[in-house]
Amino acid sequence: MHIAHFTNTYHPVTSGVVRSVSSFRQALTALGHNVFIFAQADRDYHDKEPFIFRYPALHLPLQEYPLTIPVSGFVDTLLPSLKLNVIHSHHPALLGQVAVRKAEALKVPLVFTHHTRYREYSHYAVGLPQGLAKQVIDRWIGDYMAHCQHIVAPSESIKQLLAETYGISEGITVVPTGIDLSLYEQAEGSAIRRRHGWGDDMVLISIGRLAKEKNWETLLTAVQPLIQNRPNIRLVILGEGEERGELETVATELGIARRVQLLGSVPFDSVPRYLKAADIFCFASVTETQGLVTLEALAAGLPVVAVTATGTADAVTDGVEGLLTPNDSSALFQALQRLVDDAELRQKLAAAAPNKATEFDLDKQAKRLVTVYEEAVEAKKAGFQIRTDIQKPIFSLDWRELLDSVSND
Repeated sequence: MHIAHFTNTYHPVTSGVVRSVSSFRQALTALGHNVFIFAQADRDYHDKEPFIFRYPALHLPLQEYPLTIPVSGFVDTLLPSLKLNVIHSHHPALLGQVAVRKAEALKVPLVFTHHTRYREYSHYAVGLPQGLAKQVIDRWIGDYMAHCQHIVAPSESIKQLLAETYGISEGITVVPTGIDLSLYEQAEGSAIRRRHGWGDDMVLISIGRLAKEKNWETLLTAVQPLIQNRPNIRLVILGEGEERGELETVATELGIARRVQLLGSVPFDSVPRYLKAADIFCFASVTETQGLVTLEALAAGLPVVAVTATGTADAVTDGVEGLLTPNDSSALFQALQRLVDDAELRQKLAAAAPNKATEFDLDKQAKRLVTVYEEAVEAKKAGFQIRTDIQKPIFSLDWRELLDSVSND
């Protein structure tokens, strides 16, 4: 097949969406398919892969990622010659809108992966009350999905969420981002421990963007009593974001800054070695759609302590590969303390972790995605588009008219 992925973020950006697009591109190509990526330009990055086509982008001072400008005469001329079978969109805005127009113009099916719990980012909608902002986002996403022939949900819990919110019952399939298990089987963490001077410390590790929705303050508060009572424990966080300064302040106020390391972003190929260098993976985010970093921790053989939430609960079975808790720093602390104190339990959970990860083998998930594409092709021929339940309250809200009225006030 000839497959086009439209994404607002790709290398050199580090994110779960980039990881998903890149991993699936690798696996689909290995299966013999031609995969074309349409993404944002980056002035300092040169692609090492073929068939990556870049839209212009702006680097704004307060914007973490480049802002893609969804206009390219070159791409407009190029696309018809690629003889595409399917277009796969990874965002509902910017290049996501381009994907809709190109799929309609080329008469090919549109597939959309619901990577993000968008309504949980409503705090970025300045000028709108939070409740109203969530409604606007829900209506906007529902309208977008109605252009598609198939929706990919990264986890069963997200599929259920979409069914409950939008009434979608047909044309939706769970396809998690796959993991190249060989990277974790071959990884070795001793050099990482030596480089950072961790010695014999027990290392708790977490990964994610440093943003409010990732719930880092809950995690820092949970590890405080552990670190204060046990001088051999440290917390290591991989990831970067706008909340770095705030988190450094919180760690200082809690009196644990000396034992908390914010290492920033690390290259994808280094993540397995960092995970192998740690002892326990901990996670407090409640906005995950799949919990990809948790799955990577399982692949590295780490026991997990995490807040129960969408994505994470799909990856970890409580008491089997890890311990799941309510979204409460005290509960998270108690689970961490239990695992730190009980070496036998740590070993038991760690032994089960790689077995769970095998369910998410990259090759297996790529073949499932091909099946989705084939079903989307047939759906397009039959004139099918995603149907949402217009009786749902969100569809009584005209988000375009509302935003126009807000902007005119």
